[in-house]
Amino acid sequence: MRSFRRAVSLCAAMVLPACGVDEPAGGLEEVFDVREAELVSAVSRGCVFELTSVVRAGTLPPIHDIFLSRLASGTCAWPAASIGLGTSIISTPSLSLVANDLGVAAGFTVKNGYSGSSPRTVGIKHVDPELMTVVRNTGFAVYLGTGSVFLGYLAIGADGTTLTAGGTKAGIISPNETGSGSNFIATFPDFFTSTTPPGVVAY
Repeated sequence: MRSFRRAVSLCAAMVLPACGVDEPAGGLEEVFDVREAELVSAVSRGCVFELTSVVRAGTLPPIHDIFLSRLASGTCAWPAASIGLGTSIISTPSLSLVANDLGVAAGFTVKNGYSGSSPRTVGIKHVDPELMTVVRNTGFAVYLGTGSVFLGYLAIGADGTTLTAGGTKAGIISPNETGSGSNFIATFPDFFTSTTPPGVVAY
């Protein structure tokens, strides 16, 4: 399934043909739905990146492996490559991917245990588009595993450096969380160039 929704920046409307095109100098800003998607894609430095989940062969209950792949193309300066980013036990992971010239941000919701009560957690990783290595590893989990958190979207701000993550939760997911409610918005300033923790607002 390749179902995803693109939110177009107010600054510029961009179309990404299936064959791939050069990315504008300002980078690509996209927000993707993550409703049980098995594949989402984004562009960084002229290269198309795909985030996918596949069931590991021979596993029952199933283990879903999450991979980020860089596709070879005439607009990409580097060859095809891939990197594993995580796993989800039994539950199909939801996926979100955004990118610009500074890097690729991959997000996913996973289940980490075989128990039916095992909570869902969120992983968010910054991947270097050239080296295909994880530069930053962060995410969210409910304190002491007493509830689950689900990623709804990732978005890169108009400044090109701020990453926003939104979703739902059943419990506190950050020591500096403000507000209350089962929804959250987390804002990472300078996500691609620092390790500054996010501000989290519940509502």
